[in-house]
Amino acid sequence: MLKEQVAVITGAGRGIGAEIAKALAQNHANIVIVDYSALDAVQDTIAEIKALGVTVQYYQCDVSNFQKTKEVVDSIVKEFGKIDILVNNAGITADKILLRMEESDWDRVLNINLKGSFNMTKHTTTHMMRKKYGRIVNISSVVALMGNVGQANYVASKAGLIGLTKTVAKEFGGKNITVNAIAPGYIKTAMTDALSEEVRNSMLKMVPLGYLGEVKDIANAVLFLVSPSARYITGVTLKVDGGMYI
Repeated sequence: MLKEQVAVITGAGRGIGAEIAKALAQNHANIVIVDYSALDAVQDTIAEIKALGVTVQYYQCDVSNFQKTKEVVDSIVKEFGKIDILVNNAGITADKILLRMEESDWDRVLNINLKGSFNMTKHTTTHMMRKKYGRIVNISSVVALMGNVGQANYVASKAGLIGLTKTVAKEFGGKNITVNAIAPGYIKTAMTDALSEEVRNSMLKMVPLGYLGEVKDIANAVLFLVSPSARYITGVTLKVDGGMYI
């Protein structure tokens, strides 16, 4: 389905990003991992993707750095000749209630989650325009739609990402570039596994389906949005949350 396409995924060294990379690789896309982690930390993910029979490349990069992201994007295009798919997945948290939140907590989260997506999108769309083709997916969060105590910085960054998605979709629609967002709900990860049964049960009460999502649920949503089946979908925020926000 994605044969010979080049997919760039930020924050793909592990977790949701790694699962997205593997899902696209299983559909024959060549993969570029852009991650802040050192090479040693992403070797397992790289090996798994290579085993799927596609080309995989890794670039270490702080996506909040405007100039560095430009250099990385230009290097990718020089090596692969194009970028067909961009998934802005890189993100961090620094949770505190607003009264205790430091300026540095705010800046760090906004710089990675929102400015990082701006940087990668700006530099990548320059090349997508020349090919008159592109698929961009931004990983937001359901809390961007409903707010969440102790996450003012994270929620603001993810809400900003939805606004960015809609605007870029309007600006680049005429160039055959679609831009969509995914808003995950509670996803089963190592972090949720470590929570007490009481906390997990309180989370599940908010989810009509009655169970936590898995990283593959997010990866499958990305796969759909970058596939030919979603050619007429742009500017959309797809909630993958088990009905949490109804």
